[in-house]
Amino acid sequence: MALAGVRVIELAGLAPAPFCGMILADFGARVIRVDRTKAAMSLDTQARGKQSVAINLKTSEGVALLRKLCVQSDVVLEPYRKGVMERLGLGPQDLLKENPRLIYARLTGYGQSGSYATTAGHDINFLAMSGLLSWMGRSEEKPYSPLNLVADFAGGGLTCALGIVLALLERTRSGKGQIIDACMVEGAAYVGSFVWKSRSIGMWDRSRGQNLLDSGAPFYDTYQTSDGKYMAVGAIEPQFYRQLLKGLELDAADLPPQMSFSDWPELRRIFTERFASKTQKDWSVVFDGTDACVTPVLSFEEVSSHPHNQERASFIKDSTGNESPRPAPVLSRTPAEPCLAADPVIGQHTVEVLEEYGFTSAEIDQMRAAGVVECSAAKAKL
Repeated sequence: MALAGVRVIELAGLAPAPFCGMILADFGARVIRVDRTKAAMSLDTQARGKQSVAINLKTSEGVALLRKLCVQSDVVLEPYRKGVMERLGLGPQDLLKENPRLIYARLTGYGQSGSYATTAGHDINFLAMSGLLSWMGRSEEKPYSPLNLVADFAGGGLTCALGIVLALLERTRSGKGQIIDACMVEGAAYVGSFVWKSRSIGMWDRSRGQNLLDSGAPFYDTYQTSDGKYMAVGAIEPQFYRQLLKGLELDAADLPPQMSFSDWPELRRIFTERFASKTQKDWSVVFDGTDACVTPVLSFEEVSSHPHNQERASFIKDSTGNESPRPAPVLSRTPAEPCLAADPVIGQHTVEVLEEYGFTSAEIDQMRAAGVVECSAAKAKL
Protein backbone atom coordinates (compact mmCIF):
# COMPACT_ATOMS: atom_id res chain seq x y z
CA MET A 1 0.00 0.00 0.00
CA ALA A 2 1.04 3.59 -0.62
CA LEU A 3 1.92 4.43 3.01
CA ALA A 4 3.41 1.08 4.00
CA GLY A 5 6.30 1.53 6.44
CA VAL A 6 5.05 4.85 7.84
CA ARG A 7 4.54 4.84 11.63
CA VAL A 8 2.00 7.26 13.07
CA ILE A 9 1.31 8.15 16.70
CA GLU A 10 -2.25 9.45 16.99
CA LEU A 11 -3.25 11.09 20.25
CA ALA A 12 -6.84 10.02 20.90
CA GLY A 13 -9.41 12.68 20.11
CA LEU A 14 -12.83 13.16 18.56
CA ALA A 15 -14.02 13.13 14.94
CA PRO A 16 -11.49 14.98 12.71
CA ALA A 17 -8.21 13.55 14.01
CA PRO A 18 -9.50 9.95 14.14
CA PHE A 19 -10.71 10.35 10.55
CA CYS A 20 -7.26 11.59 9.53
CA GLY A 21 -5.70 8.58 11.27
CA MET A 22 -8.11 6.20 9.57
CA ILE A 23 -7.23 7.58 6.14
CA LEU A 24 -3.55 6.97 6.84
CA ALA A 25 -4.26 3.46 8.15
CA ASP A 26 -6.48 2.59 5.18
CA PHE A 27 -3.61 3.36 2.81
CA GLY A 28 -1.05 1.33 4.72
CA ALA A 29 0.38 3.42 7.55
CA ARG A 30 0.90 1.81 10.95
CA VAL A 31 -1.34 4.01 13.12
CA ILE A 32 -0.97 3.67 16.88
CA ARG A 33 -3.66 5.44 18.85
CA VAL A 34 -2.56 6.59 22.29
CA ASP A 35 -5.50 6.33 24.70
CA ARG A 36 -5.82 7.44 28.29
CA THR A 37 -5.80 4.82 31.00
CA LYS A 38 -8.89 4.15 33.10
CA ALA A 39 -11.18 5.07 30.20
CA ALA A 40 -14.40 3.05 30.11
CA MET A 41 -14.53 2.85 26.32
CA SER A 42 -13.18 4.48 23.20
CA LEU A 43 -15.28 7.06 21.38
CA ASP A 44 -13.25 6.57 18.21
CA THR A 45 -15.70 5.25 15.63
CA GLN A 46 -13.02 5.64 12.95
CA ALA A 47 -10.47 3.25 14.43
CA ARG A 48 -10.31 0.94 11.43
CA GLY A 49 -6.86 -0.59 11.10
CA LYS A 50 -5.41 1.16 14.15
CA GLN A 51 -3.71 -0.22 17.24
CA SER A 52 -4.34 1.04 20.77
CA VAL A 53 -1.80 1.76 23.49
CA ALA A 54 -3.08 3.04 26.84
CA ILE A 55 -0.70 5.42 28.65
CA ASN A 56 -1.21 7.38 31.85
CA LEU A 57 -0.03 10.86 30.88
CA LYS A 58 -0.62 12.13 34.41
CA THR A 59 2.63 10.42 35.38
CA SER A 60 6.11 11.56 34.42
CA GLU A 61 6.87 7.98 33.37
CA GLY A 62 3.90 8.00 31.00
CA VAL A 63 5.00 11.27 29.44
CA ALA A 64 8.54 9.92 29.01
CA LEU A 65 7.13 6.78 27.40
CA LEU A 66 5.04 8.75 24.93
CA ARG A 67 8.08 10.84 24.09
CA LYS A 68 10.01 7.70 23.16
CA LEU A 69 7.20 6.49 20.93
CA CYS A 70 6.91 9.86 19.20
CA VAL A 71 10.59 10.34 18.43
CA GLN A 72 10.82 6.83 16.99
CA SER A 73 7.90 7.41 14.63
CA ASP A 74 7.38 9.22 11.34
CA VAL A 75 4.27 11.20 12.22
CA VAL A 76 2.66 12.58 15.37
CA LEU A 77 -1.00 13.52 15.03
CA GLU A 78 -2.40 15.57 17.91
CA PRO A 79 -5.86 17.16 18.28
CA TYR A 80 -5.45 19.24 21.42
CA ARG A 81 -5.84 22.94 21.88
CA LYS A 82 -2.74 25.09 21.63
CA GLY A 83 -0.33 24.62 24.56
CA VAL A 84 -1.44 21.20 25.84
CA MET A 85 1.47 19.27 24.37
CA GLU A 86 3.94 22.01 25.29
CA ARG A 87 2.92 21.75 28.94
CA LEU A 88 3.80 18.06 28.79
CA GLY A 89 7.17 18.86 27.25
CA LEU A 90 6.04 17.12 24.06
CA GLY A 91 5.64 20.11 21.77
CA PRO A 92 6.96 19.92 18.22
CA GLN A 93 10.09 21.97 18.91
CA ASP A 94 11.08 19.56 21.68
CA LEU A 95 10.48 16.41 19.64
CA LEU A 96 12.01 17.71 16.41
CA LYS A 97 15.27 18.28 18.28
CA GLU A 98 15.46 14.55 18.93
CA ASN A 99 14.08 13.48 15.57
CA PRO A 100 14.54 16.12 12.83
CA ARG A 101 12.67 13.84 10.38
CA LEU A 102 9.49 13.88 12.47
CA ILE A 103 6.28 15.25 10.93
CA TYR A 104 4.17 16.83 13.66
CA ALA A 105 0.56 17.42 12.62
CA ARG A 106 -1.57 19.69 14.79
CA LEU A 107 -5.28 19.56 13.99
CA THR A 108 -7.36 22.24 15.72
CA GLY A 109 -10.38 24.41 15.06
CA TYR A 110 -8.73 27.81 15.06
CA GLY A 111 -5.07 26.99 14.43
CA GLN A 112 -1.92 27.60 16.46
CA SER A 113 -2.04 31.41 16.35
CA GLY A 114 -4.62 34.18 16.51
CA SER A 115 -6.93 35.38 19.28
CA TYR A 116 -9.15 32.27 19.07
CA ALA A 117 -6.29 29.75 19.19
CA THR A 118 -7.13 28.54 22.70
CA THR A 119 -10.90 28.81 22.32
CA ALA A 120 -13.23 25.81 22.24
CA GLY A 121 -15.47 25.22 19.26
CA HIS A 122 -17.21 22.68 17.03
CA ASP A 123 -17.87 22.23 13.33
CA ILE A 124 -20.69 24.80 13.28
CA ASN A 125 -18.41 27.44 14.83
CA PHE A 126 -15.54 26.77 12.43
CA LEU A 127 -17.95 26.77 9.49
CA ALA A 128 -19.36 30.09 10.67
CA MET A 129 -15.90 31.62 10.96
CA SER A 130 -14.98 30.41 7.46
CA GLY A 131 -17.76 32.47 5.87
CA LEU A 132 -19.41 29.43 4.31
CA LEU A 133 -22.22 29.05 6.82
CA SER A 134 -23.62 32.41 5.76
CA TRP A 135 -24.41 30.86 2.35
CA MET A 136 -26.03 27.67 3.64
CA GLY A 137 -29.78 27.46 4.06
CA ARG A 138 -33.06 28.03 2.29
CA SER A 139 -34.25 31.44 1.19
CA GLU A 140 -35.87 33.50 3.94
CA GLU A 141 -34.55 31.09 6.57
CA LYS A 142 -31.67 31.33 9.01
CA PRO A 143 -28.27 29.85 8.04
CA TYR A 144 -28.42 26.07 8.23
CA SER A 145 -25.50 23.89 9.27
CA PRO A 146 -25.37 20.57 7.40
CA LEU A 147 -23.96 17.41 8.94
CA ASN A 148 -20.61 18.17 10.55
CA LEU A 149 -18.75 17.30 7.36
CA VAL A 150 -17.41 20.55 5.93
CA ALA A 151 -15.20 21.78 8.78
CA ASP A 152 -14.59 18.65 10.88
CA PHE A 153 -13.93 16.19 8.10
CA ALA A 154 -13.30 17.94 4.76
CA GLY A 155 -11.57 21.02 6.17
CA GLY A 156 -10.10 19.15 9.14
CA GLY A 157 -9.32 15.44 8.91
CA LEU A 158 -8.97 15.17 5.14
CA THR A 159 -6.96 18.38 4.78
CA CYS A 160 -4.68 17.30 7.62
CA ALA A 161 -4.12 13.92 5.94
CA LEU A 162 -3.18 15.76 2.74
CA GLY A 163 -0.71 17.87 4.71
CA ILE A 164 0.89 14.76 6.21
CA VAL A 165 1.23 13.08 2.83
CA LEU A 166 2.73 16.27 1.35
CA ALA A 167 5.21 16.50 4.22
CA LEU A 168 6.17 12.84 3.79
CA LEU A 169 6.76 13.44 0.08
CA GLU A 170 8.87 16.54 0.74
CA ARG A 171 10.90 14.63 3.35
CA THR A 172 12.08 12.23 0.64
CA ARG A 173 13.92 15.19 -0.91
CA SER A 174 15.09 17.18 2.13
CA GLY A 175 15.35 14.47 4.77
CA LYS A 176 13.63 16.88 7.17
CA GLY A 177 10.33 16.81 9.02
CA GLN A 178 8.09 19.79 9.68
CA ILE A 179 5.09 21.06 11.65
CA ILE A 180 1.62 21.02 10.09
CA ASP A 181 -0.82 23.63 11.38
CA ALA A 182 -4.18 22.22 10.21
CA CYS A 183 -6.86 24.78 11.10
CA MET A 184 -10.47 23.74 10.47
CA VAL A 185 -11.64 27.31 9.84
CA GLU A 186 -9.06 27.72 7.09
CA GLY A 187 -9.56 24.16 5.83
CA ALA A 188 -13.29 24.72 5.47
CA ALA A 189 -12.71 28.05 3.73
CA TYR A 190 -10.23 26.38 1.36
CA VAL A 191 -12.72 23.63 0.55
CA GLY A 192 -15.10 26.49 -0.27
CA SER A 193 -12.67 28.16 -2.67
CA PHE A 194 -15.10 27.70 -5.54
CA VAL A 195 -17.72 29.78 -3.73
CA TRP A 196 -15.20 32.47 -2.90
CA LYS A 197 -13.69 32.69 -6.37
CA SER A 198 -16.88 32.29 -8.41
CA ARG A 199 -18.48 35.37 -6.89
CA SER A 200 -16.65 37.37 -9.54
CA ILE A 201 -18.65 35.71 -12.33
CA GLY A 202 -22.05 36.44 -10.79
CA MET A 203 -22.86 32.99 -9.40
CA TRP A 204 -23.75 34.33 -5.96
CA ASP A 205 -25.32 37.70 -6.74
CA ARG A 206 -28.60 36.87 -5.02
CA SER A 207 -29.21 36.31 -1.32
CA ARG A 208 -28.87 32.96 0.46
CA GLY A 209 -31.03 30.20 -1.02
CA GLN A 210 -31.80 32.08 -4.24
CA ASN A 211 -28.77 31.20 -6.34
CA LEU A 212 -28.01 28.47 -8.84
CA LEU A 213 -26.39 25.95 -6.48
CA ASP A 214 -27.87 26.72 -3.06
CA SER A 215 -31.43 25.40 -3.64
CA GLY A 216 -32.56 28.59 -5.37
CA ALA A 217 -32.86 27.01 -8.81
CA PRO A 218 -35.77 24.58 -9.31
CA PHE A 219 -33.58 22.45 -11.57
CA TYR A 220 -31.01 22.00 -8.76
CA ASP A 221 -33.05 20.70 -5.85
CA THR A 222 -34.74 17.63 -4.39
CA TYR A 223 -38.34 16.58 -4.94
CA GLN A 224 -40.61 14.22 -3.04
CA THR A 225 -42.09 11.27 -4.90
CA SER A 226 -45.48 9.63 -4.40
CA ASP A 227 -44.04 7.04 -1.99
CA GLY A 228 -42.52 9.67 0.30
CA LYS A 229 -39.00 9.28 -1.05
CA TYR A 230 -36.95 11.85 -2.98
CA MET A 231 -35.20 12.46 -6.28
CA ALA A 232 -32.19 14.77 -6.67
CA VAL A 233 -32.15 17.05 -9.69
CA GLY A 234 -29.02 18.77 -11.02
CA ALA A 235 -29.97 19.65 -14.59
CA ILE A 236 -28.05 22.91 -14.96
CA GLU A 237 -26.73 22.91 -18.51
CA PRO A 238 -29.32 23.44 -21.30
CA GLN A 239 -28.78 20.01 -22.83
CA PHE A 240 -29.31 18.34 -19.44
CA TYR A 241 -32.33 20.54 -18.72
CA ARG A 242 -33.91 19.39 -21.97
CA GLN A 243 -33.47 15.79 -20.86
CA LEU A 244 -35.12 16.64 -17.52
CA LEU A 245 -38.17 18.13 -19.24
CA LYS A 246 -38.37 15.14 -21.57
CA GLY A 247 -38.39 12.72 -18.65
CA LEU A 248 -41.03 14.78 -16.86
CA GLU A 249 -43.06 14.90 -20.10
CA LEU A 250 -43.07 18.68 -20.09
CA ASP A 251 -42.87 20.94 -23.14
CA ALA A 252 -40.38 23.81 -22.85
CA ALA A 253 -42.74 25.97 -24.91
CA ASP A 254 -45.33 25.75 -22.14
CA LEU A 255 -42.86 26.75 -19.41
CA PRO A 256 -41.06 29.94 -18.37
CA PRO A 257 -37.43 30.21 -19.55
CA GLN A 258 -35.01 28.13 -17.50
CA MET A 259 -32.93 31.08 -16.31
CA SER A 260 -35.79 33.48 -15.56
CA PHE A 261 -35.20 34.03 -11.86
CA SER A 262 -38.59 35.59 -11.26
CA ASP A 263 -40.28 32.47 -12.66
CA TRP A 264 -38.35 29.96 -10.58
CA PRO A 265 -41.14 29.63 -7.97
CA GLU A 266 -43.61 28.66 -10.71
CA LEU A 267 -41.16 26.16 -12.24
CA ARG A 268 -40.60 24.64 -8.81
CA ARG A 269 -44.36 24.25 -8.33
CA ILE A 270 -44.68 22.44 -11.65
CA PHE A 271 -41.73 20.14 -10.94
CA THR A 272 -43.02 19.42 -7.44
CA GLU A 273 -46.41 18.31 -8.77
CA ARG A 274 -44.89 16.19 -11.52
CA PHE A 275 -42.41 14.36 -9.28
CA ALA A 276 -45.20 13.67 -6.77
CA SER A 277 -47.09 11.71 -9.45
CA LYS A 278 -44.74 8.70 -9.48
CA THR A 279 -42.70 6.62 -7.05
CA GLN A 280 -38.96 6.95 -6.69
CA LYS A 281 -38.52 3.61 -8.45
CA ASP A 282 -40.69 4.77 -11.36
CA TRP A 283 -38.66 7.96 -11.77
CA SER A 284 -35.41 6.00 -11.57
CA VAL A 285 -36.59 3.86 -14.49
CA VAL A 286 -37.41 7.03 -16.43
CA PHE A 287 -34.10 8.79 -15.83
CA ASP A 288 -31.53 5.99 -15.51
CA GLY A 289 -29.32 5.96 -18.61
CA THR A 290 -30.11 9.58 -19.50
CA ASP A 291 -28.13 12.77 -19.04
CA ALA A 292 -30.92 14.52 -17.17
CA CYS A 293 -28.80 14.52 -13.99
CA VAL A 294 -31.64 13.04 -11.94
CA THR A 295 -30.88 10.38 -9.33
CA PRO A 296 -32.65 8.78 -6.38
CA VAL A 297 -31.81 10.05 -2.89
CA LEU A 298 -30.60 6.81 -1.34
CA SER A 299 -30.73 6.01 2.35
CA PHE A 300 -27.82 4.37 4.18
CA GLU A 301 -29.82 1.13 4.03
CA GLU A 302 -30.19 1.34 0.25
CA VAL A 303 -26.92 2.77 -0.95
CA SER A 304 -24.78 -0.39 -1.12
CA SER A 305 -27.45 -2.34 -3.02
CA HIS A 306 -27.71 0.22 -5.83
CA PRO A 307 -26.38 -1.47 -9.00
CA HIS A 308 -23.73 1.18 -9.67
CA ASN A 309 -22.33 1.03 -6.14
CA GLN A 310 -22.48 -2.77 -6.20
CA GLU A 311 -20.52 -2.92 -9.45
CA ARG A 312 -17.77 -0.73 -7.97
CA ALA A 313 -17.84 -2.41 -4.54
CA SER A 314 -18.11 1.10 -3.10
CA PHE A 315 -19.14 -0.10 0.36
CA ILE A 316 -17.58 -2.73 2.59
CA LYS A 317 -18.56 -4.75 5.65
CA ASP A 318 -16.28 -5.45 8.59
CA SER A 319 -16.08 -8.68 10.56
CA THR A 320 -19.06 -7.65 12.69
CA GLY A 321 -21.25 -6.91 9.67
CA ASN A 322 -21.13 -3.13 9.98
CA GLU A 323 -21.13 -1.33 6.65
CA SER A 324 -19.10 1.73 5.68
CA PRO A 325 -17.67 3.41 2.58
CA ARG A 326 -14.65 1.93 0.86
CA PRO A 327 -11.54 4.15 1.07
CA ALA A 328 -11.21 6.67 -1.74
CA PRO A 329 -9.63 7.38 -4.14
CA VAL A 330 -8.85 4.07 -5.84
CA LEU A 331 -5.17 3.67 -6.74
CA SER A 332 -4.36 1.26 -9.58
CA ARG A 333 -1.13 -0.23 -8.19
CA THR A 334 -1.25 0.44 -4.46
CA PRO A 335 -4.92 0.62 -3.48
CA ALA A 336 -6.08 0.90 0.09
CA GLU A 337 -6.69 -2.37 1.89
CA PRO A 338 -8.99 -1.45 4.78
CA CYS A 339 -8.79 -3.65 7.83
CA LEU A 340 -12.01 -5.61 8.32
CA ALA A 341 -11.27 -6.69 11.89
CA ALA A 342 -13.19 -5.21 14.82
CA ASP A 343 -12.00 -1.82 16.10
CA PRO A 344 -9.40 -2.07 18.87
CA VAL A 345 -10.37 -1.78 22.52
CA ILE A 346 -8.37 0.63 24.66
CA GLY A 347 -4.95 -0.81 25.44
CA GLN A 348 -5.41 -3.87 23.25
CA HIS A 349 -1.97 -3.56 21.63
CA THR A 350 0.04 -2.01 24.46
CA VAL A 351 2.39 -4.96 24.92
CA GLU A 352 2.79 -5.64 21.20
CA VAL A 353 3.59 -2.04 20.34
CA LEU A 354 5.98 -1.44 23.24
CA GLU A 355 7.90 -4.58 22.35
CA GLU A 356 8.18 -3.35 18.77
CA TYR A 357 9.57 -0.05 20.04
CA GLY A 358 12.30 -1.88 21.96
CA PHE A 359 10.91 -2.29 25.48
CA THR A 360 11.58 -5.59 27.26
CA SER A 361 8.91 -7.74 28.87
CA ALA A 362 10.31 -6.87 32.30
CA GLU A 363 10.08 -3.12 31.57
CA ILE A 364 6.51 -3.49 30.31
CA ASP A 365 5.49 -5.52 33.37
CA GLN A 366 7.00 -2.86 35.62
CA MET A 367 5.06 -0.10 33.85
CA ARG A 368 1.85 -2.10 34.10
CA ALA A 369 2.35 -2.65 37.82
CA ALA A 370 3.02 1.06 38.35
CA GLY A 371 -0.11 2.10 36.43
CA VAL A 372 1.87 3.82 33.70
CA VAL A 373 0.23 1.70 30.99
CA GLU A 374 -2.81 -0.52 30.67
CA CYS A 375 -3.22 -3.69 28.66
CA SER A 376 -6.59 -5.03 27.60
CA ALA A 377 -7.49 -8.07 25.56
CA ALA A 378 -10.05 -7.84 22.77
CA LYS A 379 -13.35 -9.39 23.78
CA ALA A 380 -14.94 -11.82 21.39
CA LYS A 381 -18.36 -10.78 20.14
CA LEU A 382 -20.61 -13.84 20.03
